Amino acid sequence: MRFFQKAISFIFHPLIVPIAGTFAYFIITPKYSPLELQSGNILPIFILTVIIPIISFLILKNIGYVNSAELPTLKERKYPLYINLVLLLMIVYKVIPNNYVIELYFYFVGFLGATFATIILLFFKIKSSIHLMGMGSLFMFLINLSIHFEINITIALSLFILAMGLVATSRLYLNAHSRAELVIGLCVGVISQLLTVKYWL
Repeated sequence: MRFFQKAISFIFHPLIVPIAGTFAYFIITPKYSPLELQSGNILPIFILTVIIPIISFLILKNIGYVNSAELPTLKERKYPLYINLVLLLMIVYKVIPNNYVIELYFYFVGFLGATFATIILLFFKIKSSIHLMGMGSLFMFLINLSIHFEINITIALSLFILAMGLVATSRLYLNAHSRAELVIGLCVGVISQLLTVKYWL
């Protein structure tokens, strides 16, 4: 059972959320998206949000700043979040403006805000769930896309809600978070996306 719960946490790791949102956009959008536009966004976003964070974590672990991928302490969580914040800024200011897609731009602005809020909460000794923050951001983004393009993705949203429930259960089972920390993380993710809606929806 513990292996299953760890697998769930790994499969729905926060690192996949930015690139998952990018793929979701190009799958859902009825707009014509040439291959150059897609690759111009997907490849650099994948490198900046998956490859570089993994390398950064390995470096931080090697020099003793973090001990586990779970980042159990407040201090350990700060360094990866700082790095992630910088990488998201690079996406917002360098990557997307070169291949401008307004929906993706504000998705990453919202995700940037959620990451910043998560860091601020650490200074108040609040360890919110980064897993649920990421999934909350992606879930709200999918709802916004559905409304924006007037496309019915109810089945996808239902499956995503199930996935969020599995992730929340796994985090509780592994004693990674309390219920309050999960709720806070989810709210941070959802609200961050809601705050950007008026600029593009």
